[in-house]
Amino acid sequence: MRIGIDLGGTKIEALALGADGRELSRHRVPTPRGDYRACLNAVRDLVRHADELAGETGSVGIGIPGAISPATGLVKNGNSTWLNGEPLDKDLASLLGRPVKVENDANCFAVSEAVDGAGAGAGVVFGAILGTGVGSGIAIDRKPLTGRHSIGGEWGHNPLPWPQPEEMPGPACFCGRHGCIEQWVAGPAMSADHKRATGEAKSSSEIMAAADGGDRHAEATYQRYVERLARALAHVVNILDPDVIVLGGGMGNVARLYRDLPRLMPPFVFSDVFTTPIRPPVHGDSSGVRGAAWLWQE
Repeated sequence: MRIGIDLGGTKIEALALGADGRELSRHRVPTPRGDYRACLNAVRDLVRHADELAGETGSVGIGIPGAISPATGLVKNGNSTWLNGEPLDKDLASLLGRPVKVENDANCFAVSEAVDGAGAGAGVVFGAILGTGVGSGIAIDRKPLTGRHSIGGEWGHNPLPWPQPEEMPGPACFCGRHGCIEQWVAGPAMSADHKRATGEAKSSSEIMAAADGGDRHAEATYQRYVERLARALAHVVNILDPDVIVLGGGMGNVARLYRDLPRLMPPFVFSDVFTTPIRPPVHGDSSGVRGAAWLWQE
């Protein structure tokens, strides 16, 4: 049995999978925000509950919005800031009495879709979560590419490629820089761009609904969004050349992207042809917790 934990900022979810990938149990609790020790105890209780339901002890993989630093062994880059600077994997291994694997949640997303999702059978899968922020991960032969500094796949904090004059220097990012990809292709980024252009405050879902209803201003916002996303993904293709690209998060639900991106990306791809499939996730919001479970593979 494999147990996956999605340790998010608002909820902690546990999923137990059988050897064949069949779901055995699932349970979630609210995240004790700001309380590191309470988070550890919540994960311990969820794992014990999964063990008891299955009648066996499972391996444990955990996805977090951050990474374990190879230099210090402590969590870094986490937007759940109370995890930063803590030896999460060691503390949980001690608490649970078994080894624990911790990975970035976007890497878990990519692994899940590579194992039995939209990238099943592909050698290299690039997964991008286009939600409140932008997370991305890489799976090679169904395993996460963590990288030397545990930042493999940190696509969202690179600058938007081939920027237009009006896109420079770009919106400020929480990382301290301007013009990061996250500030152009996350859901709130679409809203911010629409407000800059029209003065209207609308969510990304409201903008897409308006665009689909024929609103020309909303349609113009979408066209700017998808063209920027095309440039940003083309940069990934030029560096990684993945076999499959999977788009998750709220913006990954926009059906028009899967029609428009293959048309817009080729001029920016350094190749005579562009055939990379761009797909929605098979497992949707469950991909993160599933990928955490699949961190342990035979």
